[in-house]
Amino acid sequence: MCSVISRVKPVQRALALTLRLGASTERSSYAAAERRRFCPGVTARVDPLLAPCRSYCSRMALTEGLLFRQLFEKESSTYTYLLADTETKEAILVDPVLETIDRDLKLIHELGVNLKVAVNTHCHADHITSTGLMKKRLVGLKSAISKYSGATADILLSEGDKITFGKHYLTVRETPGHTDGCVTLVSWDQSMAFTGDALLIRGCGRTDFQQGSPEKLYESVHQKIFTLPDQCLVYPAHDYLGQTASTVGEERKFNPRLTKSLVEFANIMNNLNLPKPKKIDISVPANLVCGVHEV
Repeated sequence: MCSVISRVKPVQRALALTLRLGASTERSSYAAAERRRFCPGVTARVDPLLAPCRSYCSRMALTEGLLFRQLFEKESSTYTYLLADTETKEAILVDPVLETIDRDLKLIHELGVNLKVAVNTHCHADHITSTGLMKKRLVGLKSAISKYSGATADILLSEGDKITFGKHYLTVRETPGHTDGCVTLVSWDQSMAFTGDALLIRGCGRTDFQQGSPEKLYESVHQKIFTLPDQCLVYPAHDYLGQTASTVGEERKFNPRLTKSLVEFANIMNNLNLPKPKKIDISVPANLVCGVHEV
């Protein structure tokens, strides 16, 4: 059947075609803008089917051989991250929370991956880690945390250590300041950084307890995180405003605290006057023994 457009006069046909193309271009431009808004780091040239936007979106979804999931625990607003090699099925878990252990184990089972290491970016004060209990339920699982955290774990991490899973790995960068045992975990290609509480999206971890030091934190972020490539995605341990990721370039430019001078930053951090975390008195002692209460 002939289309309606083929039966109109040439000038009208040309006008109709122009309008149709204009509308198509407008829709494409809008779609591209939406992808940029919700998926930082994914260019308009990327096929949206290859870079799905869900509660997270990342260029790393396009990295060959990598499975990546960002998970959320609502009570403490904690992010847990699962990374796995799709060929070997070896996986690691970053900052797991006790309350969501069943959810995490279910996902690990459904995806058919073999969890090798559960790592905490520091000794958390607002929730209890699930690493200790998870070790009892997954044969061969090892826990990891900084050697400066004072906590018990199978692997005590130091600057430059690599946490491997299949052909991939995360490199440890020591970033004290929120606590002495804070680390940032940087992907092998420096396209992702799991910053714990050292660097948050448009913020940073507090420095008024657990060996906190504004001066140490400022130095850590500027020397160990802000030296990463601009496009490196920042995945923090927490967010309280529904944000899922940022970039090093964004935080270097827009972070309202860490764009200040050291003196100004220290003054801000020393005058936050925040209440202490509700669970600090039970979380810290539990996390010092890998979250296993009976120990």
